Amino acid sequence: QVQLVESGGGLVQAGGSLRLSCAASGSIFRIGAMRWYRQAPGKQREWVASISSGGTTGYSDSVKGRFTISRDNAKNEVQLQMNSLKPEDTADYYCNADVLQSGRSEIRAYWGQGTQVTVSS
Repeated sequence: QVQLVESGGGLVQAGGSLRLSCAASGSIFRIGAMRWYRQAPGKQREWVASISSGGTTGYSDSVKGRFTISRDNAKNEVQLQMNSLKPEDTADYYCNADVLQSGRSEIRAYWGQGTQVTVSS
């Protein structure tokens, strides 16, 4: 089995910064793309950023220039540095990863349990 555990959420004032981390553990052979999503109260979950195993990144327009995604392949971790935070960034943030488990032949997508980010105005 594979687990993704997020950390780093909290309460911050508008204009501040937070750094989220997500650690993958379990019977992992290889991790492909890793992503961050977020879900605000009463809204659908939306994609925030992604990073390939080779380091290619992509960002939603709403966070481009303010958020930076990075990963440590040796530690099976992905981070999200969030700067210039706005009240509209308030949401539960979820980590997602494409994982090939040891002894398996199919890649599966796994989700973390989420970490809450609240930005006050």
